[in-house]
Amino acid sequence: MTRKRVQGCCSVLVQPVTERDADDLSTAFHALADPARLRVLSLIASSGEVCACDLVEPVGKSQPTVSHHLKVLYEAGLVTRERRGTWMWYRAVPDRLEQLRAALDSGVTAATSTP
Repeated sequence: MTRKRVQGCCSVLVQPVTERDADDLSTAFHALADPARLRVLSLIASSGEVCACDLVEPVGKSQPTVSHHLKVLYEAGLVTRERRGTWMWYRAVPDRLEQLRAALDSGVTAATSTP
């Protein structure tokens, strides 16, 4: 992500996210907008690695629903997956999570900083 100061009519604006980065990040934020997916990612991130079968009970959703949520998280680049026998194991992608944190931090910094 690049940060660029742009002179407006009355103030200097900070553009912390390029249009391309915004498109990319919006996919991840959209995936996290669902409470069940947010819980699933939280469980995976806090556990390090989780078998898909172990997410059904804590999330309180059916296995097909959990699988759908995992697919959305995977397609957004938030988790990786590895097949072990008949089971899929998931891990959070730390670099991707850091991108989201950085985008949020940039917005907060830009909103609270003075030129």
